[in-house]
Amino acid sequence: MKSFATVQHAGPGFGSPRPNSSECGRYTVDPAGLLFHESIRSDYDDESWRSNLREHFMALPLAQQQSIFAWGDDMPSTREDILARYLHFREISKRIHEEALKCISGDALLNHARRLGLAQGKTLLLDDMDEMYFVYDLAIYTAPADRLRAIDRYAKSAGFEAQSDEGLMLDAMRRSQFAILLIEQRHDAVGLIATDILRQSKVWLLDVGIESSMDDGELIATRLLTPGPFSMTAGVMVPFEIEMLEQICMLLPQRIGNGRLSRAADDRRFAEAVYKVALADGIMDRIAYLDPAVE
Repeated sequence: MKSFATVQHAGPGFGSPRPNSSECGRYTVDPAGLLFHESIRSDYDDESWRSNLREHFMALPLAQQQSIFAWGDDMPSTREDILARYLHFREISKRIHEEALKCISGDALLNHARRLGLAQGKTLLLDDMDEMYFVYDLAIYTAPADRLRAIDRYAKSAGFEAQSDEGLMLDAMRRSQFAILLIEQRHDAVGLIATDILRQSKVWLLDVGIESSMDDGELIATRLLTPGPFSMTAGVMVPFEIEMLEQICMLLPQRIGNGRLSRAADDRRFAEAVYKVALADGIMDRIAYLDPAVE
């Protein structure tokens, strides 16, 4: 697998991932303490399947001029003003994440950790405490079809005005989409122009860490929040390779893995499979989180 340089990424926005310790390794934790700061193998051995998949995605067209990302007269237009707007929304998302985590039981967090291979029983098995961010992402944004997600449970009691910035951010979080993005070019003002290769749509992505550390032509997997004309990550990201899709699809139920990938990405188990493959490959060795407010 390709060796990536360290990728910087705007802070995850879930609060501190450290339950009660600053050390990494094996942790036995009371499930409630986690609130301090979730397969059927298919046959994908056919070489032609891998070849066709790779050719299909790498043949996607380059981004056109970014007139599709125009905004109204009431939106900021300078780099500094757009960054300020982005940082404002980022801070709101952090607060909402922290409140949404209070809607999640310790047992639910442990269940997600076990599904990612990060826990056995009630013992967390972590090489890096930041691995908990992947658990938090799944716990907040995913749930079985017959259950409400934590972000939706939180929304019932939040009481934000619909057109307030908090209301816009919460709505964007409830409408989030998990995506694999092909970074194509820098936006004229700030951020990146990317293609969601599963849905074949364009994205204006703001993330100061990714912008400064990733090159055009590289891929990332992340959950997108779109509170306005630009999108931002929900908190975690994975440097991606097309070859990873084979392993990911093998972790999905056959009816999902054999279907259209654009639909598979909307299934809660797709993000889980991406994170599981990435964690097994040592993803935390290639990511450095930063605080965008001080960059």
